[in-house]
Amino acid sequence: MIVTGGSRGIGAATARRLAREDYTIHLTYRADAESAAEVVDGIVAAGGRASATRADLGSPADIDALFAAVDAGREPLAGLVNNAGMLENQCRVADLDADRLHRVMAANVVGPMLCAAAAVRRMSRRHGGGGGVIVNVSSAAARLGAPGEYVDYAASKGAIDTFTRGLAVEVAGEGIRVNAVRPGYIHTGIHALGGDPDRIDRLAPALPMGRGGHPEEVAEAIAWLMSEAASYTTGSFLDLAGGR
Repeated sequence: MIVTGGSRGIGAATARRLAREDYTIHLTYRADAESAAEVVDGIVAAGGRASATRADLGSPADIDALFAAVDAGREPLAGLVNNAGMLENQCRVADLDADRLHRVMAANVVGPMLCAAAAVRRMSRRHGGGGGVIVNVSSAAARLGAPGEYVDYAASKGAIDTFTRGLAVEVAGEGIRVNAVRPGYIHTGIHALGGDPDRIDRLAPALPMGRGGHPEEVAEAIAWLMSEAASYTTGSFLDLAGGR
């Protein structure tokens, strides 16, 4: 299993959860090698198998290198969790510029689509593979728009939703299931990157469940979608947003 952005947050929780299902985990990180090593070491200490590759998902060359590293292993690719993503400081649409948009779309749309394409070439029965599963990590922002904060991020996740549905239908007859999870307010470090580290605690009281979610709760949903228990589920979306 490949888990992109697996050094922290939802990606790290997912890597740990899937390792408990006896998958060999290959996670990626962009900059935080220390955190990635901690995740790998924790999985190995618990009796699992894991490795990490530095990859900027905005770089096609890095994606090629990632899949080359996976190909060098002894096991065929069985699944991809397209988790890596980014956002920038909160701003209104009137203040967006082209450089920011290119960065966000490269990391959140182009990168995941290229990863999925590479995974399909390895897993599809049409290409000689044995089938597999792709789970894309979208966001509740794709439904809600994130006005006044991250409309560009929300739009990138809306693209992932459309991509999920289209790819699911395209490869359904080739042994590949494709689904997405849409987390809402989850306690991860991504909010600090947007300049609002206390965002979850500030907004949680307004949620129907009255609290933010945890990465492990999202990881459980991803693990189910990856499993045979979800064998008739494709082109579907699981919202993990506390009722919002």
